[in-house]
Amino acid sequence: MMYFKIEMENQTSVTEFILQGFPGHWHIRVFLFLFFLFVYILTLAGNFIITALIFSDHHLHKPMYFFICNFSIAEIWYITATVPKMLSGFLTEQDTISFTGCFLQLYFFFSLGATECLILTTMGYDRYLAICIPLRYSMIMNNRTYTSLATFCWVTGFTINMVPIVLISNLPFCGPNKINHFFCDPSPLMELSCSRSQTIEIICYTYTSILILSTCFLIMVSYMYILLAILRIPSTTGRQKAFSTCASHLIVVLIFYASIIFMYVRPTAKYPFDLDKVIGVFYAILVPLINPFIYSLRNKDVKTALKKIIWGRINILNVSY
Repeated sequence: MMYFKIEMENQTSVTEFILQGFPGHWHIRVFLFLFFLFVYILTLAGNFIITALIFSDHHLHKPMYFFICNFSIAEIWYITATVPKMLSGFLTEQDTISFTGCFLQLYFFFSLGATECLILTTMGYDRYLAICIPLRYSMIMNNRTYTSLATFCWVTGFTINMVPIVLISNLPFCGPNKINHFFCDPSPLMELSCSRSQTIEIICYTYTSILILSTCFLIMVSYMYILLAILRIPSTTGRQKAFSTCASHLIVVLIFYASIIFMYVRPTAKYPFDLDKVIGVFYAILVPLINPFIYSLRNKDVKTALKKIIWGRINILNVSY
């Protein structure tokens, strides 16, 4: 990345960008700062709790919870890639970000987003094995398998977006530097280039579309087989129990993919960036807040582990007094 930045110095006069974010009166900006700060803290707390529970309770040392733990860790860094910078912008007259900082933010945000897509796909495959091939599940999804799958998700997530990001960073930026967004997003960045390249736009669109649609397709295929398997279960109780094991994952998938498909799987025409900012708040900030609550409130094992820890702490306090 630094090589491309040095190469760009001879072509561009832009050394920093201005993130316009959410302009407004001071009291509105203070309100938004407090609101997003609360959301950020709550999101970090929720995902940290999920991660700590899975690490500490041996009953949760299973492939499904291993993937949930990886997803929660990705969520922590995913929201951290954008929110702290956005929060600082509410308290300053002009929210600036360096050229290198902008593309580092873009890289980490999209790499973590890609990692989440891959982890969700792996979780769908895990649920398919557990429900459709239960007798062979423990043999197929052994420790080596789920560790390798998680490693693949992280490595692929952090390498798959390098080509489009490097291509965007090599566009000449010689004029306006105001990004009509609260973070460095490809579309408003390419709008600022003084020599827009349709080829680069198509490459970026193709990369994101293939990743999003292929992972979404694989998840939907997994759930098609899961649904068919559930319908073949004779008892109503058995069907409800089988579906409850994957309901949380399916809810997260629907919420996450609905927003990112709207944002990134569409023609490369001029976009209404104000609408993009609103949708961006949803998938970059609110969805990571919702996910830990979905996994905790709808998951019996997680709720049991949480109650065990809470009652354990209460008993310790009672004994000490």
